[in-house]
Amino acid sequence: MSFEFLAPVSDLVAAHTKLLSDQTLGKQIKIHTTSDGVPDLNKVDIAILGVQENRNDINFLGEQLNFDAIRKSLYELFPGNWNTSIVDLGDVISGNQVSDTYYLVQDVLSTLLQKNIIPIIIGGSQDLVYAQYRSFDILERMVNLANVDSRFDLGNSAEDITNTSFVGKIIVEQPYNLFNYSNIGYQTYFNAQEEIDLIEKLYFDSYRLGEVIADVTVVEPIMRDADIVSIDLGVMNANSLNGITTSPNGFDGREICAISRYAGISDKVKSFGVYEFKNFKNEETAAVLISQIIWYFIEGVNYRSNELDIKNLKSTLHYNVPIDDEILSFYKSPKTGRWWIEIPFISSGNNKLKRHTLLPCTYNDYERACNQEIPERWYKAKRKNEV
Repeated sequence: MSFEFLAPVSDLVAAHTKLLSDQTLGKQIKIHTTSDGVPDLNKVDIAILGVQENRNDINFLGEQLNFDAIRKSLYELFPGNWNTSIVDLGDVISGNQVSDTYYLVQDVLSTLLQKNIIPIIIGGSQDLVYAQYRSFDILERMVNLANVDSRFDLGNSAEDITNTSFVGKIIVEQPYNLFNYSNIGYQTYFNAQEEIDLIEKLYFDSYRLGEVIADVTVVEPIMRDADIVSIDLGVMNANSLNGITTSPNGFDGREICAISRYAGISDKVKSFGVYEFKNFKNEETAAVLISQIIWYFIEGVNYRSNELDIKNLKSTLHYNVPIDDEILSFYKSPKTGRWWIEIPFISSGNNKLKRHTLLPCTYNDYERACNQEIPERWYKAKRKNEV
């Protein structure tokens, strides 16, 4: 366990926290400080972790990252009616090599996962998602990654990893633990047609920016099926986050916070990261937005429904819908009104897949099935199981 390599929250932020109202988050969170050391992780639900690594950013110019503004903004917020115990572990400092940083991040996150603590990562370049993903190796099961990003980040997996190619590395490098990759908010003109075709060929999910803006609720079943969620701040439009992104198109603050809350509500999400923070002239605006993204994720965690075992709950409603040679099994929670569809499990000797027999879906999927339309995500999941 590499907690001894974590840098404490700066003395400046710690001093600022002492001046805050007793009702603020800063007074509720146990903080890793120079004087108090790393907080006890007993009975902790959520751990905040900064990672000061950005050397694999394709536009890296030697800048050093500092998360003080984010922490000050987050600590100043007031919690909701929450019952979660939160700690701030401080920062992972960049190692001699980027691979050293990956190792430390993977080690810390693996320890948190084993303790059933949800990490919230504030990161530099998004290639850190590779270490975030690898931390699940210790659980020896397949995982789903949801990436809120204007780009697919597949890149060239034969070349060194960067913040635009980490997904390609995740797909091709052993151990193969990725079951599904979902991109939320991609913009076609930022992605090569070959990458768009590859996403389809691999039966992965992708949702264009306009589709999500038109109805942000399409994100909910995607997040409900994700183990890892990553947000690239570059998915924001320039009006909302001028300085990190120059694109006029992208999500606004309200939409990204709604997406973050859906991630938090998901009973399955065990790791959450916000990446591509840069120190720049509008740093305070970005810091406030990131703190609110984190706030909404924690808010969501506090409203989880514990419906992972929905199929075996006595109150669950079950519907069978015959389509051609198939009989689709739908399940509905009377508690939350959420829907799932069963994927036929193909016994291939790979026990990692057994947990993926129920796929979150929407009432619209059920309605379309009743009209003899097979849901696209069910088809893709079934094909992945058959491979």
